[in-house]
Amino acid sequence: MRRRVAATVGLAGLLALTAVEAAAQGGAPKPALPSNSSSAPKPAPDAPATPAEHPPPYEPQLLRLAEMMGALAYLRELCGAGDGEQFHARMAALLDAQGAAAPGRDLLAGAYNRSFRDYQTNYRTCTPAADAVVSRYLSETARIAAEIAARYGS
Repeated sequence: MRRRVAATVGLAGLLALTAVEAAAQGGAPKPALPSNSSSAPKPAPDAPATPAEHPPPYEPQLLRLAEMMGALAYLRELCGAGDGEQFHARMAALLDAQGAAAPGRDLLAGAYNRSFRDYQTNYRTCTPAADAVVSRYLSETARIAAEIAARYGS
């Protein structure tokens, strides 16, 4: 468990670096990240919760990061930055760090994919609004990732 927290926090730091690098920079992205819903056994509905089933305290921040990474993966490509694949790769690494059977894995993949598709539906060309979203999300991902690393890192 502690190793997974350290890996997650380390990857959150990498997400922050990706966001900072992308902000400094002026192919088709891959929206679908695999969840693990089919291979993980589901507990019985009336089964008592075990400590491993409790989400980590930083899960809300990770969900927000996942949403923003999905949007950035799409919008950075749409707006010509050419680094959308980096956001996809970092999100895939974050999912891998969560572990195959982690309950939060499906939530993270779902948040990423939903955000990617929502922006794909609403933005067909790069607009000033899309640029504003990119700028805001780059700042916010860097801030959240740094907060997670500072608070929960070892």
